[in-house]
Formats: sequence, structure tokens, C-alpha cells
Amino acid sequence: MKNLLLVTFVSLLGFTMQAQDGADNAAKQTDPNAPIMQFEKETIDYGNIEKGSDGKRIFKFTNTGKSPLKIEKVKSSCGCTIPSYPKEDIMPGESNVIEVSYNTNRIGRFSKSVSIYTNAAVPRTVIRIKGNVINPNAPAPIQKQKSILSTDN
Repeated sequence: MKNLLLVTFVSLLGFTMQAQDGADNAAKQTDPNAPIMQFEKETIDYGNIEKGSDGKRIFKFTNTGKSPLKIEKVKSSCGCTIPSYPKEDIMPGESNVIEVSYNTNRIGRFSKSVSIYTNAAVPRTVIRIKGNVINPNAPAPIQKQKSILSTDN
């Protein structure tokens, strides 16, 4: 009786593992006709940018796949970064843009990401912005001066 239970258990375990492998292989296969979202640049570096200046940047992309590309949603890493994106389908071979606006009223370095969720072969793509907002009205940094007192005589 114990042997029968053991054989049944091992058989069920083997069947379950094969079923899982089949599901993994099906998930790994991609649609050869799926849309592909190809960006010219995935990171834009603002460099040093003055406080209050235009923080808008454009990410150009092309659908290099064989089916229409649908952008389902776009989420930024914080409220200081506002993305806008096309709501209509992007046909194969067509290009479009995602516009990202950063609030340049915050002084200092920044590095933000924007996640794009689509029906593409790779369903999530991340684009990034980075830079340093400077205050043009801030006083120049004080430089160290050589002491006029000297012990060399």
C-alpha cells in the first residue's frame, strides 16, 4: 500500500513539473508580429539647468514591430515629473513622442524615471531624465584665499 501511494505521489509530482515547464515555455515564446517600441534615447541628461526654466523634454520612439502599438499607461516616479503620451495606436513603422516635463523650481540634482506600459513584445519600458537645477541668482561660492600672514621671514 505504501509503495502504491509513493508511486502515485511521484507520478503526480512528475506530471505537475511537466505541466509547469510547458507553461514556462509558452510564456517565453513571443508573438513574432508583436509591436516593438524603439526609442532614439532612453535617457535625457538636462545637464545644469536654471531654476524656473523650461523642463520639457521629448523622447522620440518608433514602432518597429508588425502590429499597432498601444500605450496603455505611463507612470512617473514622482509628482515633479509629468509625462504625456499619444492615446491613439501607433502603426508599424510610425514614430511618435512621449513628452516629459520636470518641475525646475526645485534646486539640486535629480534623477527620475517614467515607466511606459504597452502591448509590445516588451510590455514595460523605462525612460529616464536627470540633471542639476541651479539658482542663477545664488552668490558665487567663496574661494579660499591665501593668508597674508606668513611665518616665512
